[in-house]
Amino acid sequence: MGSLKTLSGGLLLGLCLTLLGWGAEGQWNGHPKKEISGSGPINLGQQQRGTWWPLMQTRENLTEVKSIKSMFQFRTFDPEGVVFYGDTREGEDWFVLILRNGLPEMQIGKADILVSVQGGPKLNDGKWHLVEISSQGDFVVLEVDGQKALVVGLKSKETMEVLTGQIRLALGGILVSVDKLFLPFQPEMDGCIQKGNWLNLSTPWETELIGEPWPCYQNIQPGSYFPGAGLAAFNTTDLPGHQTEEGGITIDIHGDSTKMEGTVLSLNTPGQEFPTVTVKINNNPKKVILTILKSDAITEQSFSRLSLTLLKNQVNMDIDDTHLTFEIDSIPDFPRSWKEGMILAFGGLPGDGVSYSSIQYLKGCLEKIQVQGQDVDLDRALYKDLSVSSHSCPSEV
Repeated sequence: MGSLKTLSGGLLLGLCLTLLGWGAEGQWNGHPKKEISGSGPINLGQQQRGTWWPLMQTRENLTEVKSIKSMFQFRTFDPEGVVFYGDTREGEDWFVLILRNGLPEMQIGKADILVSVQGGPKLNDGKWHLVEISSQGDFVVLEVDGQKALVVGLKSKETMEVLTGQIRLALGGILVSVDKLFLPFQPEMDGCIQKGNWLNLSTPWETELIGEPWPCYQNIQPGSYFPGAGLAAFNTTDLPGHQTEEGGITIDIHGDSTKMEGTVLSLNTPGQEFPTVTVKINNNPKKVILTILKSDAITEQSFSRLSLTLLKNQVNMDIDDTHLTFEIDSIPDFPRSWKEGMILAFGGLPGDGVSYSSIQYLKGCLEKIQVQGQDVDLDRALYKDLSVSSHSCPSEV
């Protein structure tokens, strides 16, 4: 999963889909299923990037359903993504709970009705919240920490009086076509669920997870966590900076460099065999290495904020209060190259998997990533390795 060519646009995207095991139409090709408990800690962040297919799912005959309520504890810093989904009649009637801008949102499709309602408290504060969803006659009720957050009333002339068949439940994805949604959203959710009680059922859940399930850390903090196994890559045409000439392009990295090791970022020009710019951290001994083309500049200090400004034939690096300027004739016109399309990677060096070894991947937490003063969401990346958490880092406190 750690190989990427320094290519732009559709070619890079095509490679990413191949690496992730997708089919030509974006459908998951399938892996051996295994059973998992629905009551233990569940890290939704380990879902396949970009796919709507659930992390885990279960089904049960409706005749076995005795409860009309599901409840679970939920924690996240992520502002948007899928939390919980359920349906009957093989997706003819369905429900999904998501977050959008940190707020709970319910979308429901039932017979000839399609509805979307958003409200209640923000849930992306990194704290555990008790979430309860119940069906009460013609109403679907969402409660957060014992208080009603959303109440949705539904009544249709086409609604069946007696349901037969099965009910399906899913976490971290949906089981209906995206075209059925009232409003589209970003599906990935970097969050954790624990102590789930799903309609009081004891049926095991199924998952297609590769490898061992991720833990839900006891303490977390906002940021993007790189465990030393992969990177996230953007095409610069998808990032801010296209209106700037004189001021250049500014990339800001916030975090404790004493707790990082490896490649923080790399900027790559399509068709070039080596990165144009890289920033690496080595803490034994302590140093920050800025490489421009094949020339290294080394500073022996730690930082809480590092800023790169890319100008025409010039690179400025600010490490906290220290300012460094590098001028090299062979440096490209960054503002122009940025508009044309470069590959900006965080957490590693895109390569062929042989010339760049895994020891160069970043291990650590980037508390904030900004381009031109705007926050960068790794969920929007052209490619993100499955090991990278977009919105949370393990914390010692």
